[in-house]
Amino acid sequence: MKLVVGLGNPGDEYKNTRHNAGFMMLDNYLGNVSWKDKFKGLYYETNIKGEKVIFLKPCMYMNLSGEVVRKYIDFFKINIEDILVISDDLDLPIGVYRLKQTGSSGGHNGLKNIEACIGTKDYKRLKIGISKDNNIDTKDYVLGKLDKDGKEKLEEVSKVVNNVLDDYFQLDFNSLMNKYNHK
Repeated sequence: MKLVVGLGNPGDEYKNTRHNAGFMMLDNYLGNVSWKDKFKGLYYETNIKGEKVIFLKPCMYMNLSGEVVRKYIDFFKINIEDILVISDDLDLPIGVYRLKQTGSSGGHNGLKNIEACIGTKDYKRLKIGISKDNNIDTKDYVLGKLDKDGKEKLEEVSKVVNNVLDDYFQLDFNSLMNKYNHK
């Protein structure tokens, strides 16, 4: 069983903000599905290539995402190696994405909380670049709304992410990174 987590903040005031890139990628991939509510998260359960897959949008605020992820891991008995977390990344230019096998949180509060709650930083990630603006406080920037150009770039990335996710269910992760991580 696999768990694909898209990070974001719940509530209409956070729609179309940079920090909700994970939610956006799941919504684009899944389209109009019926999300269920459990353990303060919205989830959609399906089978892909004969394997059960849970897609999850934690609905506590970003810095508490790990608490929700932990509950899903425990309830559905998911192995850490079967988790993929999709999050925004300030250190990547908008329109760029990167797959990683492991790594640090890079200061991302959602990833920090996940690492604290699952006890490891060894989980798969798909980082979605949102750029950064050193003239704006980081919190204000990530919670800021995307402008037209930013929305268009994330929509383009989401098309590639759809392919990445399709292949995630077929390829081993090293092959996936080799296919999609371009210098």
